[in-house]
Amino acid sequence: MSSPLISVPVLRGLLDDPHAPDVTLLDVRYRLGGPAGPEQHAAGHLPGAAYVDLDTDLAAPPATTPDGGGRHPLPATEDLQAAMRRLGVDDGRPVVVYDDWSGLAAARAWWLLRHHGHSNVRVLDGGWAAWLAGGGSVETGPVDPAPGGFTARQRRMPLVELDGVLDVDVLVDARAPERYRGEVEPMDPVAGRVPGAVNVPTTTNLTSAGTFRDAATLRALYAAEGVEPGADVAAYCGSGVTTCHDVLAMEVAGIRAALYPGSWSEWSADPSRPVERG
Repeated sequence: MSSPLISVPVLRGLLDDPHAPDVTLLDVRYRLGGPAGPEQHAAGHLPGAAYVDLDTDLAAPPATTPDGGGRHPLPATEDLQAAMRRLGVDDGRPVVVYDDWSGLAAARAWWLLRHHGHSNVRVLDGGWAAWLAGGGSVETGPVDPAPGGFTARQRRMPLVELDGVLDVDVLVDARAPERYRGEVEPMDPVAGRVPGAVNVPTTTNLTSAGTFRDAATLRALYAAEGVEPGADVAAYCGSGVTTCHDVLAMEVAGIRAALYPGSWSEWSADPSRPVERG
């Protein structure tokens, strides 16, 4: 399994090599309550990187009802295809995604493109901060890429829907420990977790420098919670975005994990569903 990550030196080498294949760069800067992504992008971005709006390009409108959906449902296949083509994504051209949110938004873009059939997508390890620290060149102003020819195909990465969540061998909750324990809940109507879930917060996937831990360390981290290669594993978070970070970390570790896209925002919308706390 090739790594879903790319380092700053390797990416710089690709971009500087006239004989290397072209790379599509996607800027997925987004953070809850943070500065607006488009403004950050205009002020500086990797050369040629197109801006991706997480709320509109990487998610369908919220559907937080007992019938299901969550705060960030997966976009319809045709909508994702249209967005990626607008951003210049092609089937045969490598894609590198980055953000300034510890890889949380970039992991969502990585997962969606992989799920919909793109075979060569990687996340810039360390993101925007690592690019600047590594001396990468910066471009300002708008980016208007030539349209791409990406063809979206469904279900290339594993998914778990609402009715199968309780059936997996190990269910990983990617939220902060206090949300997992049900002590606080800033976003959804009910505090707690899906019964039986184990907690691997996204922050534990990273080093103090903001890059992903190595594969062996990540394997040990997840093994401590009962996650082993070959097990039936699924992961969730609050709305299905940041859990992609745990899925990505497990991919680095050689563990294929399913995504529960509705996550806690879907599960907690129906008061009849069981909740565990503590």
